[in-house]
Amino acid sequence: MRQKKIPAVFMRGGTSNAVVFHAKDLPRDRALWDEIFLAAIGSPDPYGRQLDGMGGGVSSLSKVCIVGPSSRPDADIDYTFAQVQVKEAKVDYGANCGNMSSAMGPFAVDEGLVKAAGKEALVRVHNTNTKKLIWSRFPLDDGQAAVDGDLAIPGVSGTGAPVKLEFREPGGATTGKLLPTGNVVDVLDVPGVGRIRVSMVDAANACVFVRAADLGIKGTELPEDIDADAALLKKLAAIRVSASVAMGITKTPEEAAKRASVPFVGFVSGPQDAKTLTGETLGEAGMDLTARVMSNGQPHRALPLTCTLCMAIAARLEGSVVHEATRATGSPDGEVRIAMPSGVLTVAASVRKLEGNWHAEQGAFYRTQRRMFEGTVLVRASRAPALRAAGR
Repeated sequence: MRQKKIPAVFMRGGTSNAVVFHAKDLPRDRALWDEIFLAAIGSPDPYGRQLDGMGGGVSSLSKVCIVGPSSRPDADIDYTFAQVQVKEAKVDYGANCGNMSSAMGPFAVDEGLVKAAGKEALVRVHNTNTKKLIWSRFPLDDGQAAVDGDLAIPGVSGTGAPVKLEFREPGGATTGKLLPTGNVVDVLDVPGVGRIRVSMVDAANACVFVRAADLGIKGTELPEDIDADAALLKKLAAIRVSASVAMGITKTPEEAAKRASVPFVGFVSGPQDAKTLTGETLGEAGMDLTARVMSNGQPHRALPLTCTLCMAIAARLEGSVVHEATRATGSPDGEVRIAMPSGVLTVAASVRKLEGNWHAEQGAFYRTQRRMFEGTVLVRASRAPALRAAGR
């Protein structure tokens, strides 16, 4: 049976890669999208390499983005994010990807979905997964999104043109509340782990944070160290499941175990010298916080950007486990420098207390992006009946 062609663009956004589709080129019935995305990315792959698709074998390289006209007046485009599982036949739409968000504004301009002129573009992006707005600002080069620039970001070789992402009112992206339990800190009774102190925060994406020391580790472990520690992986998975139920994301542990995207689970510790994936040593003076995050059951080689934003907001919430681990910056709106396996990420977060309740106003950071391939993705027709039915 012949393969089917779908127009697509392959892009890097921050430290992630994704296949980007126009919504108009996909079936109107979204229930038919999964089979197309799985076939295009190359999942499920029991070998974990996705050699028969566009994926790269890890969560940050196993992604799909869908862009179309905005469904709301205060945005320019709608953007839907799909996380494709590597070894399972599963596509998750329960969270946003902050890294790929940085590529959506440039994609919209280069594709003619948004008209832009002058030196800089502003594209207001509506993420349909979280129902949140992201303002994307980036330089233009002859009417197209600029690629060349001087910004270097941890985890990506070379430099590129800066994309400033401003997450507007990011609180409650998953649950509707910045603090789903109403508390900056809770004690979870986790099966197989015991009672453990955590902070459950929902900004840009829902996350649960725990102190590295409470897991019996230092906090500077690299991804391969985490992956090799079966007991630690089991603890983190159990904490994530318990937090999912406590935050109201799922109703049962069984349901939580199946919904791998949110909440993300991460562990934090204070500033300390640590090695990066390149072997470089980060000095504690150049950071305010040390962090590691699990993404879809895998240790992230950098930090998911939405989790970085959530972590920076948590660092401003007095009494949270993240706040306790963060070096005081002297400014409630100052930038937070977060050390992670690929280097140091800097993020700004504005948090206020209104009528006794914490409120996240905005979070912002810079990324780079690049369009790497444009044309058509070939999908086996045998794996995507939806395309056969549509006559594509």
